[in-house]
Amino acid sequence: QVQLVESGGGLVQPGGSLRLSCAGAGFTFTRALMRWYRQAPGKEREWVALISSVANITDYTDSVKGRFTISRDNAKNTVYLDMHSLKPEDTAIYYCNARIGVSYWGQGTQVTVSS
Repeated sequence: QVQLVESGGGLVQPGGSLRLSCAGAGFTFTRALMRWYRQAPGKEREWVALISSVANITDYTDSVKGRFTISRDNAKNTVYLDMHSLKPEDTAIYYCNARIGVSYWGQGTQVTVSS
């Protein structure tokens, strides 16, 4: 059974930092393209960042470039999203996605950026 479990969300002030984690199980993690998405209230889910299964190639949506970093630890079957200089518009539920032919989703973790 495939499982993706996100953690690390919470309430942070503007300009602050958070680290999200997503632990995978039930699939060959090293073969999975891993992505983070987010969904703000009243908006559609949007792609945030990806990291390839090999060569650790990364890419980001323009609004987070230079502030967010995606990484993976294949020994721990975990992907991370380091978020810095957070803005109120980063407030959303953040979802982890694993793609190995089909896509699997985690349950999401809430990130709230507010003073």
